[in-house]
Amino acid sequence: MIELEGVPELIDPVMVAAFEGWNDAGDAASTAVAHLDREWKGEVFAALDAEDYYDFQVNRPTVFLDNGVRKITWPTTRLSVVRIGGDKPRDLVLVRGIEPSMRWRSFCNELLAFAHELGVEMVVILGALLGDTPHTRPVPVSGVTSDPDLARTMDLEETRYEGPTGIVGILQEACTHAGVPAVSLWAAVPHYVSQPPNPKATLALLNRLEDLIGLRIPLGELPEDARAWQLGVDQLAAEDSEVAEYVQTLEEARDTAELPEASGEAIAREFERYLRRREPGTGPGGPGVATEGGDSPFLRDTGSGRTRPPKPERPAPEPSPEETAGGTTGGTAEGSAGSAGSAGSAEDSSDEGENGDSEK
Repeated sequence: MIELEGVPELIDPVMVAAFEGWNDAGDAASTAVAHLDREWKGEVFAALDAEDYYDFQVNRPTVFLDNGVRKITWPTTRLSVVRIGGDKPRDLVLVRGIEPSMRWRSFCNELLAFAHELGVEMVVILGALLGDTPHTRPVPVSGVTSDPDLARTMDLEETRYEGPTGIVGILQEACTHAGVPAVSLWAAVPHYVSQPPNPKATLALLNRLEDLIGLRIPLGELPEDARAWQLGVDQLAAEDSEVAEYVQTLEEARDTAELPEASGEAIAREFERYLRRREPGTGPGGPGVATEGGDSPFLRDTGSGRTRPPKPERPAPEPSPEETAGGTTGGTAEGSAGSAGSAGSAEDSSDEGENGDSEK
């Protein structure tokens, strides 16, 4: 039995999870959850035992000095809670960690036990994949579920993926078998500029999450970071004629494929988001603003720097329609979600270029 001392009764809680590693290209998903934790001052209330799930030769602990005293931080998965104030307060349970090295079923069962004890109504798992998408266009974000009813009511895709999977796919299926509604949101990261951070993909995931759960998420400096990231990649691509030509090819393919999608519905959706962000009463205590919650520690991302994008290789053969469910060109959710340099996971870099399919 899990005893959660100090955790109040939650209001309509939704669990939002992301894991560094194979399903976190550009660190986009884990950075999104870290952003929520930071902006809403998440209070950590539980951490899974690192001994049970991690190979410390793969995910090594780190040593640091605290007032001259040496301490160790172990790789693990932490849970925090935030309360969003306003006329209709709501709670989020944030799960952020590293894809486990072993005992995945026990790992998922432990997270589901927390979800059950906290009365979680839905689990949303964030992921990021490598795809043939140009950095100059909006980041494609696909929402998938294994629940046919949820797919119909929330306008999501019902997954039809078959093949290798990561912890995102395993946790989603575990939720389905346990009767907990679960959704995965996948952002496509350009494979030719896959180094973290990728604030544009993180921003796209948060916008999609905002639409899904009906909360206004404070974005802070993310929009400006996303613009700066795109400008930097523009400059790097302009220095290499082959990269510039390849990006143009991707742009033409994307624009041709999405021409029918430039509908009034899509435009209306973006306009509604714009209006929500202009609504009055969004100061302290207003919609989408967390009440103050103390100075508990929370996870921060310190990834920085940007490297020159490698010259593109010849594009892979066009995948089948099932593999590209959701409209992402060339590789979709899990199989091509190999992380490019995810923090804290040494083996992730070896997955680059090997992951060609997707979990949807």
